[in-house]
Amino acid sequence: MTGFFTLFKKEILRFWRVGIQTVAAPMLTALLYQLIFSHAVGRYVEALPNVPYHAFLIPGLAMMSMTQNAFANASSSLIQSRITGNLVFILLPPISTPAFFSAYVGASVVRGLLVGAGVVAVTAPFGLPMPHNTAWILVFALLGCMIMGMLGLLAGIVAEKFDQLAVFQNFLIMPLTFLSGVFYSINSLPEFWRGVSHLNPVFYMIDGFRYGFFGVSDTSPWLSFGVVGGFTIGLAVLVLGILKSGWKLRS
Repeated sequence: MTGFFTLFKKEILRFWRVGIQTVAAPMLTALLYQLIFSHAVGRYVEALPNVPYHAFLIPGLAMMSMTQNAFANASSSLIQSRITGNLVFILLPPISTPAFFSAYVGASVVRGLLVGAGVVAVTAPFGLPMPHNTAWILVFALLGCMIMGMLGLLAGIVAEKFDQLAVFQNFLIMPLTFLSGVFYSINSLPEFWRGVSHLNPVFYMIDGFRYGFFGVSDTSPWLSFGVVGGFTIGLAVLVLGILKSGWKLRS
């Protein structure tokens, strides 16, 4: 536990010392999205029944910001440690694989939740109603950040330089988040693209998270919970297995 708490504290301080960049900047970006999209199309679109578009946007923007920053936290930390050569000082102490895994993913969750709470706070004046079910909001926020934190850890293990890490961000994380119903309801899509959207795990994160605010969603919240929960467990098993094998991390 000493190793876990030490590494966890180190990862928290790493992003908190540049909080303007790691926490405040994503909040500003989400606020700009809210201003532009609600002004440009808000008066013409009703994405969910009885939910104004400017309110519909807020949970999607919050979850998108949380997931992107949770991924960035673990991946950037690990790749920086590998490139600068100080990863050896993390691997030499007797820190167990579960402690190593939990510290990186836990710090990613903390950063994601801080960003998500900040995004909700700055966009709530646009007309966010009282939450329909706070438990659903917390569950999907936590699971969404865990998934992206684990994906970030996996990317940091596989990538050997920033160019390779950018491949994950530009060709996996960015498309998954932007094509997951952040700015639209998937029920407005043609049947083929609606089916494709149902293969995107980030869609279920956002849809379940949005259900917690409004009580309505594009799909059943229990289905979203099952998909997101199953994805969390499967990804945890995969990443822990890779860490235990020491694949590429100690090279």
